[in-house]
Amino acid sequence: MRIGVFVCHCGLNIARVVNIEEVVEYAKKLDGVVYATDLKYACSDSCQEEIVEAIKKYNLDRFVVAACSPRLHEATFRRVAMRAGLNPYMVEMANIREQCSWVHSAKPKAATAKAKDLIRMAVAKIRTNKPLERRRIGIKKSVAVIGGGVAGIEAALTLADAGVKVYLIEKTPTIGGHMALLNEVFPTNDCSICILAPKMSDVWKHENIEVITNAEIKEVSGRVGNFKIKVIKHPRYVDVTKCKGCIDDCSSVCPVEVPNEFDYGIGVRKAIYIPIPQATPLYAAIDWEHCIGCRLCEKACEPQAIDFNQEPEEIEIEVGAIIVATGYKVFDARKKPEYGYGRYKNVITTIELERLLSASGPTMGKLLRPSDSKVPKKIAFIQCVGSRDENTNRYCSRVCCMISLKNAYIIKERYPDTDITIFYIDIRAFGRMYEEYYKKVQQKGVRFIRGRVAEIDEKENGNLILTYESTLEGEIREEEFDLVVLSVGLEGNTDLAVKLGIGVGEDGFYEVAHPKLKPVETNVKGVFVAGTASGPKDIQDSVATAGLAAAKAMQLIFSGETEFDPYNAYVDEDKCIGCRICVNVCKFNAITVDKKARIDPNACTMCGMCVAACPMDAIDMGFFSNEGIEAMIDALAEEKNADPLILAFVCWYCGYGAADLAGTTKIQYEPNIRIIRVLCTGRVDPEWILRALKKGIDGVLIVGCRLGECHFKYGNFKAKERIDAIKKALESVGIDSRRVKYVWHSAGEAEALARDFNEFVEEIKRIGRIA
Repeated sequence: MRIGVFVCHCGLNIARVVNIEEVVEYAKKLDGVVYATDLKYACSDSCQEEIVEAIKKYNLDRFVVAACSPRLHEATFRRVAMRAGLNPYMVEMANIREQCSWVHSAKPKAATAKAKDLIRMAVAKIRTNKPLERRRIGIKKSVAVIGGGVAGIEAALTLADAGVKVYLIEKTPTIGGHMALLNEVFPTNDCSICILAPKMSDVWKHENIEVITNAEIKEVSGRVGNFKIKVIKHPRYVDVTKCKGCIDDCSSVCPVEVPNEFDYGIGVRKAIYIPIPQATPLYAAIDWEHCIGCRLCEKACEPQAIDFNQEPEEIEIEVGAIIVATGYKVFDARKKPEYGYGRYKNVITTIELERLLSASGPTMGKLLRPSDSKVPKKIAFIQCVGSRDENTNRYCSRVCCMISLKNAYIIKERYPDTDITIFYIDIRAFGRMYEEYYKKVQQKGVRFIRGRVAEIDEKENGNLILTYESTLEGEIREEEFDLVVLSVGLEGNTDLAVKLGIGVGEDGFYEVAHPKLKPVETNVKGVFVAGTASGPKDIQDSVATAGLAAAKAMQLIFSGETEFDPYNAYVDEDKCIGCRICVNVCKFNAITVDKKARIDPNACTMCGMCVAACPMDAIDMGFFSNEGIEAMIDALAEEKNADPLILAFVCWYCGYGAADLAGTTKIQYEPNIRIIRVLCTGRVDPEWILRALKKGIDGVLIVGCRLGECHFKYGNFKAKERIDAIKKALESVGIDSRRVKYVWHSAGEAEALARDFNEFVEEIKRIGRIA
C-alpha cells in the first residue's frame, strides 16, 4: 500500500490559518504514506498534473487531497486518479477549508490540529478503500418542468425546440405565472403580457410540449434518468373539447362572486371563470370550492361544455430530469401591522397596484383608490416591506426598488400632477439600464426620502398619516397621503421540497448545489431549479437561469445514459442468516429474501438503513463501508487534539451542506468538531457511537435533514429511533446520555448548525471528559 497526501494552500484561504508545512510533515509520518507535499491550488490544471506525475513517480496506489469540500472538487480529483491509471474510488478528500480554516480563522493552532486529525482520518479510511465500478443506466429523453411562469415557459421552449419531450405542469388553470399579471416591465416599460403571451401560445401549440394545468404533484419517485411523477389533474368541470372561451354567457348568470386571486383580491370573479383575458389555455374553469351547484351556467352554455361529472385524474409520467420553476410567494403585508394593511382600505401592495394599472385589471388600468374610487393625488411608496428586516426576512428581494420606480414613473406619465414620495433604506438599481431608469424617475419629479416609516394612521376621510424618520435630516416627521403602496418582498415557494428531496435554505428558497458554480443544480442529481424558485430575481435573470437549467437538463438527456456512484448496499451471503430485518427496514422494496437476502442495485436508494440494521454485519456499502467508517473513528481516537473531542456523523445532503455553508459564509464555531460524512443519518450504526465513546471520544453528534425532509424519506426518523434507544441503553450502564445528541437542519441553516455545534461543545465541557 502506497499512499500519497497532497495538502492545498488554496491561495491564502487555507494557508492563512493552517500551518501547511507542519501539516505536510505530520502527514509524512502516517502509516502507509510514502509521499506528501503541498500545492498552491490543488484544483488547478498544473497542480492536477503534478499529482498525476507524483502518482507515477512514487507508484502511488491511492491518495488523499486535503483541500476544499468534496462537494466541490471530489469529482475533479477522481478524474485525476483515472488519468493516472488509478480507480477513481482510491481517492479521499479531507475538508480543511470549509470545515476547518474558514470556520476557525481566529484559532490557527486549533485549526492546524484539526487539519491533522482530518488528514489522519482520511488516510485511515483510504487504507480500507477498494477499487469500485460505477453503474450506468439509460436516460429517458423527456423532462418535467414544474411551474408555468416565465421561467418554466422559457425552460420548456428551450428543451422542446431541441427535440426533447416536455411535460409542463402548472397548478392553476393557466400558465403565465406572476409575469402575466404585471402591467409593464422595467427598464423598457414593455407591456408585460404583450411580450409573454406569444411565448404562452408557443408553449401550448408546441408538438413536443404537453401542458398539464390545474394540476399538482402527488409523488416523485425514482432517480436521475428515470423519475416517476404522479400528477393529480383536478377537474375544470368544463369539457375543453367543447369550450369556446366565451366566458360572458356562462359567468353572467352565476350568482356567486368571490375575490379574484388573479387580481390579488382587489377584484372579484364568478365561480365559473377564465383567470385572465389572455389565459392559456383559454378554457373556463369552475371553482368547486365556491360553486353552489345551481347549474345556471350549464343552462346558459350554448356549446354544452359544462360537465359536473368530471373527477380528479391521476397521471403518471416518466422523465429523465426535472426542472423546478415554482416561482415565489408574495410577502403577506399583514405581518407588518404597523402599516395597517388589511385594516386601512387605502394601504395596498405593489402587486395590487400592478393590477390596478393593468388594462386587464379590475379598474381597466385606472388608478382608483379602494375606499372611494377616486384618483389619488398624493401617493407614498414604502420600500423593504418584508425584506431586509430582522423580524420578517433578512434578505433583499432585489426587485422591489425597481418595481416601485417603474410604477411611480407610470403613474407620473398617466397622472402628471400626482405627488409621489418613495421612502427607502437604499435604492438598489442593480441591473443594466436600471441606474439610468432611477435617474429618469427622479427627473420626473418623484421625491425620495431615506428613512423608515414607523407607523400609519387613518383619518376619517380615508387619508393616511405616515410617521417617519428622515435619516438624512435626523428628524421625525408626519405627512398625509391619499394612498400608500407597500413594496412587498418575495418569499420562497417550496411546497415540493419533501416530495423532490431537495433542500431549502434559511431564506426559505430552494437550495442550490453551489451558489457560484452550480446555480441551477440541486443536491439531487437530475433535479434543477429555475427562476425565483432558488431566490429573488428579476425577469431577465429568471429567464437566464431557465435557459441554463434547460441546458443542464439537455446535457444529461443527450448523454443517453447516466452513471451512479457505487454507494449502494450489497449482501455478504456467507454472513447472512435470512432474518429479514433488512426487508422490514427497507422502505423502497429493494430487498428480497430467499434463504439469503438480495438487494436490487437499481431499486437501492443508497440510504444505508439496512446496513445499520443488520445484526450480522452481512450488509455493507461500497464507498461508505463499515470498515472505512470504523477506521476513521479509530484514527480520530488515536490523538486527543481537542478538549472535549466531538465526533459528528453528518448526512451528505443537508447536514454536510450546512456545515460547508458555514465555511463559505465564514460563520465561526468551536474547533472541537470532527466530521465524518454519511449519505444519510439512517446509515449511522449504533455500534459506531458505542465504538467512539469506548475509544475515548467525549461526545457524538448526529446531524441530518430536518424531520420530514429526509432525502431518503425515512432515514432521519429511523436514525432518531435508534439514537433514542441507544441513549436509554447508555443511561442503563452509567454513561451520561447527553454525550449523544441529534440535530436536524436544512442545507441552508448554517448559523443554526454552528449554534448547535457550540452548544454541544459547551454541554460536553460541563459533563467533562469521558472516562
